[in-house]
Amino acid sequence: MDVFEAVKTMLAVRSFRGDTIPAETVKRIVEAARLTGSSRNTQQWNFVVVQDAHTLKALGKQASTGPYIANAPLAIAVVVPDSPVGYIDGTRAVQDMMLVAWDAGIGSNWVGNVNTAEIKQLLNVPQDRMILTVVPFGYPDQEIGQGKKDRKALGEVAHRNKMGQPFS
Repeated sequence: MDVFEAVKTMLAVRSFRGDTIPAETVKRIVEAARLTGSSRNTQQWNFVVVQDAHTLKALGKQASTGPYIANAPLAIAVVVPDSPVGYIDGTRAVQDMMLVAWDAGIGSNWVGNVNTAEIKQLLNVPQDRMILTVVPFGYPDQEIGQGKKDRKALGEVAHRNKMGQPFS
């Protein structure tokens, strides 16, 4: 899939079939995160790859905004320093993982509010690190309309040279 096509068509997926994701595809998703650029190439992230059904169910119970993690065949927790650079670098890695997954027909969605003591303990995350997000991955359990996004027009969000100058 063309990169722009992936960006254009990727949608949030919160409901997954139970199909296992092939090991090579999981590796490719994690590799996309590892290869993402980071500030000064510090690579201060860690990725906890969760495929154990018991742990996925526990994550789903603990993630207040993502109970659907429990039904995903894969989730990846992104662990970073609690700093603006950590947030930015981690977010860049998440987007690359999601795009690579989408190219393989795998849906995902960002889950927030997961930097809790319970989830950190479940995943053995040190107290001096933060869980930026847990991203569940899986094959969508229903056909989704690729590219049907409700977005503002380009002219409403893009400006040329300075705010208020139309980008056309």
